Amino acid sequence: MKKPSKLEARQTRHKRIRAKVNGTSIRPRLIVFRSLKYTYAQIIDDEKNKVVASASDVKTKKGKKMERAKKVGTDLAAKAKENKVEAVVFDRNGYKYHGRVKAVAEGAREGGLKF
Repeated sequence: MKKPSKLEARQTRHKRIRAKVNGTSIRPRLIVFRSLKYTYAQIIDDEKNKVVASASDVKTKKGKKMERAKKVGTDLAAKAKENKVEAVVFDRNGYKYHGRVKAVAEGAREGGLKF
């Protein structure tokens, strides 16, 4: 039997996580996506299928990826506060909780989000 690729393995982990993690109007889901160059984060209300807030580091070229990822978290937390979101459920999207994913989570916590 063939071993799954890295992408297939991550997608399998993500499906397993999504079976347990669901965003509501009271506690929407904070999802993190990381590409080779950039980091993206969104807060999603799964009941309404609506994106409440989003942030990325596409326009920011200065600093290291970890620093930019932390800034993505703080920017997202500020946008969430504008939309009256205090608490979220964290969805790591099948990635390990370290590196840029952890930096986004720490930045969001510093910005005032609870999870």
